[in-house]
Amino acid sequence: MYKPIKFSSVLLLALWCMFACKTQQSQPASTDRAPGPNLESGESPKPDLPAKELAPKKIALNPIPFDLPEIPREFRGVWIATVVNIDWPESGSDAYEKQKADFIKILDHYKSLNFNAVIVQIRTAGDAFYPSNLAPWSRYLTGKEGKAPDTNENPLTWMINAAHNRGLEFHAWLNPYRATFDLKTELLSPDHDYNKHRDWMLKYGTKYYYNPGIPEVKNHLTKIIEEIVVNYSVDAIHFDDYFYPYKIAGQTFPDQASYQKYKAPNQSIDDWRRQNVNDLISSVHQTIQKHKPWMQFGISPFGVWRNQDKDPKGSPTRAGQTNYDDLYADPITWMREGWIDYLIPQIYWSMDYELASYRKLNDWWAKNHYNTKIYIGNGPYKIRDNADKAWDNPQEINAQVSYTRTHPTIQGNAFFSAKSLLNKNQDVAQRLKTELYDQPTLTPEFAPLGTSIIETPSIASVANQSEMTEITLEKPLDPAIRYALIQGANSKNELPNSKIYTVWVGSYRARSLRVSNLETEYLAIRWVDHFGRIVSSSVYQVP
Repeated sequence: MYKPIKFSSVLLLALWCMFACKTQQSQPASTDRAPGPNLESGESPKPDLPAKELAPKKIALNPIPFDLPEIPREFRGVWIATVVNIDWPESGSDAYEKQKADFIKILDHYKSLNFNAVIVQIRTAGDAFYPSNLAPWSRYLTGKEGKAPDTNENPLTWMINAAHNRGLEFHAWLNPYRATFDLKTELLSPDHDYNKHRDWMLKYGTKYYYNPGIPEVKNHLTKIIEEIVVNYSVDAIHFDDYFYPYKIAGQTFPDQASYQKYKAPNQSIDDWRRQNVNDLISSVHQTIQKHKPWMQFGISPFGVWRNQDKDPKGSPTRAGQTNYDDLYADPITWMREGWIDYLIPQIYWSMDYELASYRKLNDWWAKNHYNTKIYIGNGPYKIRDNADKAWDNPQEINAQVSYTRTHPTIQGNAFFSAKSLLNKNQDVAQRLKTELYDQPTLTPEFAPLGTSIIETPSIASVANQSEMTEITLEKPLDPAIRYALIQGANSKNELPNSKIYTVWVGSYRARSLRVSNLETEYLAIRWVDHFGRIVSSSVYQVP
């Protein structure tokens, strides 16, 4: 039966409703919904957003006893030449995004062949593939010298990261002494050294060169290297074989005036020229050691030091020109003095070429290494395109690499140039991978000149997300750690043969690492320092 509600009851009910409403409004937002708009801040009201996924639960990792096998060491490099767009970019007028796609195509190709280093030409002739206070932008990158690329991105930083993301070392290749590639000086930027320091330039043949005998030139070139060393996380500074230019019949390199001005008493012009090159190499070495002593310095000279008819310590060759006598470059001194970390003599001849045999030169450099890392430079650009018919044999490159491996003091190979095993000779590239490069390797390690103490990283937790696995560290990484090698498998015995993920951290004090989602029961991590040494290895079981 209906009864009227008393006024006191109505008042109590109203008060209860007001209290309940206030209480509900004061509750914090639910953790699975986005917070509402902040009307006081002037934000416009937004519709309800879809519920957020809960953060993945982090699982503590427990190290377990398991000995990971050693990973083989062998340098496997490729030169990526940019001068006159030999390898990359295809054209300086290409859109920047196309240039990036083409560079990635080269990296991915050589990564698929189990290479572990790229040697990228970032200075061709007084120019730069990076923003520089000391050289103009290269026309081989932008179509016009001095013109910046159409991007806010630093091309060199991007290239380094692209290589590192694929587990490839990045060696920054520079031509120090070549000032121009031809005599078309009207194409040079006003900021090119030809226009700013004409007194530094010497014309020889169809090019201009920096005069190696002028002290200001040595200082300037050293500053160019210093700019790269300080600002970029390259793994090495690399020079090729262009020091004093290859001799031209009937022409004399016109440096007699500077020789008379700067020579030491009773010093011959040949010794003076060699001293000029030695001074630059020593100066670059000191600059690298000053800023980043872990950064390598490597040179790839012409393949013959001296012929035996000039010096009994030379090689049994009859090369028309040699490092010591014609290019005034003395790799033996550089190695003996400890100025360089590796040497890659360019032995671009077939196994038994009469004048300069690949076989005999490998034997010679294997004996004359002076405790310096030796890799051999190979010339696949000659395959099916050379008067020496030995290059018609698609097995020639494999025969050369196999012979190099017979020498314990030679630790790898580098190939000139990228397009020779990319756009053509695919059968040779696949033969190389199938027969010799079937498994990935690490580059050789180096010994620091001084004492190096590195804090061993420790893992706090791991979290699997939809596409990535995140590994959290207990404390920031020691800045001496360069990268981590990560593997995952569902049994310990499968770990050694599982895919290796390389995560580069450079000198950053990372707190976590991210790799493609592993979702495996076991996780292996090797920590590698800037010298290429594995400083710690651990295996974890993931619940």
